Amino acid sequence: MNRSPWSWVPTLYFTEGLPYFIVNTISVVILKDLGTSNGKLAIMTSLLALPWLFKPLWSPLVDTVKSKRWWIIATQLSIALTVALIALTLSGHSAFTMTLVLFAVTAFASATHDISADGYYMIALDETRQPAFIGIRNTFYRIAMIFGQGILVVLAGIIEKYAGNSATAWRITLLLTAGILASLAFYHSSFLPKAEAQTSVKNRNNPELLKNFAAAFISFFTKKGSLAAITFMLLYRFPEALLMKMLYPFFSDPKSSGGLGLDKEAYGMICGSAGVAALLFGGILGGFYISRHGLRRSMLLMALSLALPCIVYPFLALVQPESLWLIGLCIAFDQFGYGFGFTAYTVYMMKFSDGPMKTSHYAICTGFMALSAIIPGAIAGYLQEICRYTGFFVLVLLSCAATLGVTRMVIKQSEKALHES
Repeated sequence: MNRSPWSWVPTLYFTEGLPYFIVNTISVVILKDLGTSNGKLAIMTSLLALPWLFKPLWSPLVDTVKSKRWWIIATQLSIALTVALIALTLSGHSAFTMTLVLFAVTAFASATHDISADGYYMIALDETRQPAFIGIRNTFYRIAMIFGQGILVVLAGIIEKYAGNSATAWRITLLLTAGILASLAFYHSSFLPKAEAQTSVKNRNNPELLKNFAAAFISFFTKKGSLAAITFMLLYRFPEALLMKMLYPFFSDPKSSGGLGLDKEAYGMICGSAGVAALLFGGILGGFYISRHGLRRSMLLMALSLALPCIVYPFLALVQPESLWLIGLCIAFDQFGYGFGFTAYTVYMMKFSDGPMKTSHYAICTGFMALSAIIPGAIAGYLQEICRYTGFFVLVLLSCAATLGVTRMVIKQSEKALHES
């Protein structure tokens, strides 16, 4: 049956995004609620992102064993199970260790799901419809951010007021989330088209697996312009990578420590509603803008859009405003710029990955994207402890020079390639 992309693209990318935000955002909130210091918090939650860095190592497996549709459904069910187990291990003597282990397992399954979902997207949609649905897939990925960073955090905050402790609140919240993830897996088992029916999907005993594994890496690193592409992928979103681990600590720490002194509900409402709504709008607008003007002509404007709004954070740290409306406006301004600018990053990776092994190459690209967040994220907490919040956010603003520099580099490279052709 030939199903419309509207029946599966939105739900697929919502399901791709939700586990990512559970591992990379909710883990931060839970550990901060448990009293973890900012330095330790940033390192531990950054290490949880390692599967997104190393997923290119097993991406050829997804390319050659079973179908990508099979991997999508299997990993979605696995994620639902591990999220439920996290909920059940939030109390007890070994709760801290077991929770971290299960977050790591969830991250591994989620990273594998990313490989299969992104590869499936590029197979199930032709080259005409792929750019048209970029904004849609990014939008629903960000809706997952609203759910994970906004609704779930607000829900946990409300439950905590009645339950009296954070562990019980998160247990209820995560069990509900596991049920939603399981329901989405069963939905996709019925509604994902069998797009690979006409392709040669190899079985698990394929003797070419090791050869394909090596070929994917060799062909990626020998592509023309690979060094510039890797540099771009590592540095384009450097300011955001520094910021993301410190947002909840900044919101929740008392004003005497340089924070804003807000509770989980306020954080969820501001970052998970106003902020993400602005980010979604920016992402949709970015997709249409690139479709109309092309990637090369759009990149500098998008880099400026991503970088310059970071100025709101030094302002917030200096002023420490009482008004939630003013705080929300600042976050919305920054997130709109990030959503608009990040579209160029996604399209650039897809274009660079195009070719016979595009699934594996795209997975390698997203591995570099993960590394671009892990390294700055791991040091962000200690930088904040050394510089306090105001100094830390000034460093973030200065790091925007990296975004603009690498963007200018790939623009010049594309102009040179166009001239040579």
